[in-house]
Amino acid sequence: MSSFDALLYLSFGGPNGPDDVMPFLENVTRGRGIPRERLESVAEHYFHFGGVSPINELNLDIIERLKAALSAESIDLPVYFGNRNWHPMIEDTLGKMYDDGHRRVLVFPTSAWGGFSGCGQYHDDIRRALDALNARVGAQSDVMTLRKLPQYWDRPEMVGACADAVTTAIAQLPDDVRDRARLVFTAHSIPVAADAAAGPPELGGHLYSKQVEKASAAVASAVGVSDYDVVWQSRSGPPQVPWLEPDICDHLESRAGAGDPAFVICPIGFVSDHLEVVWDLDTEAREVATRLGTPMQRAATVGTDDRFVTMIVSAVRTQLDGVDPLDAGLGCRENGTRCAPGCCVSQRPSRPASA
Repeated sequence: MSSFDALLYLSFGGPNGPDDVMPFLENVTRGRGIPRERLESVAEHYFHFGGVSPINELNLDIIERLKAALSAESIDLPVYFGNRNWHPMIEDTLGKMYDDGHRRVLVFPTSAWGGFSGCGQYHDDIRRALDALNARVGAQSDVMTLRKLPQYWDRPEMVGACADAVTTAIAQLPDDVRDRARLVFTAHSIPVAADAAAGPPELGGHLYSKQVEKASAAVASAVGVSDYDVVWQSRSGPPQVPWLEPDICDHLESRAGAGDPAFVICPIGFVSDHLEVVWDLDTEAREVATRLGTPMQRAATVGTDDRFVTMIVSAVRTQLDGVDPLDAGLGCRENGTRCAPGCCVSQRPSRPASA
């Protein structure tokens, strides 16, 4: 007998039109003291694309492929969609799942990483939605069980999908620079203090950046590249707060000045082509490369690769087969409890929000 009866696909959320942009950004930054002018600046990035975040349609595409893949594997598990910051909100989705009769739910987050933003905050989302549901039905204890699926940054499906995307991008460069192109991996920057707080103190913290570096090394090895860079993007917050560096645009300037004739950018930190990819890389970074006269190709994100969906199905089956995630070293507990000891931070770090 299966111990779970539904799957919640949990993501960040994004606006569906111009009127949604500012309310969405206010949700993202609520309680963090971000100045209004900063929100208005970020809003312009969304307005550049008609006020619509590409993350919504990309998530719906993955969900449809996931439903088909589960069915093909004879896994009878309905898939629901919820977000942290915009509709469908996780609180509403969880209420619908409860009304539909589901009581034990697996949760797949659209972040592969450890640390607070990539893992711990999804536990907070689960806990917040459960609290709202408990209050609605007047329960004194949890009326549902939700188990977040473990981090997947090092899964072979992820590495393989990234490696093939890099190979394809290299092949799209001009013949005369293809063999000398600089491979650059990029992921979302976070404050240095938040990264230092992530992971077991006895191992020195920095869980998130270490995972990004290890994943980048695995992909570089798979494509036969030994000399590459790991950089960061999409920082926000006051300039006096240190964030992970170097920034992708600054790095392109530096490497072009050092003589690199072309770049291949692998957005290893992102599941799909949402705003941080299409603005920060396809718009800003490409403008820098064009100004420098340096050819640049951006590798595809993994969400377009069928192996990404295959990976989700495999993770689901592991849980349906009764493997305890802690016994298996897979990380995540249930109902918003933090990960296994030594995984993510035990509380929200004090830091500005990423918008």
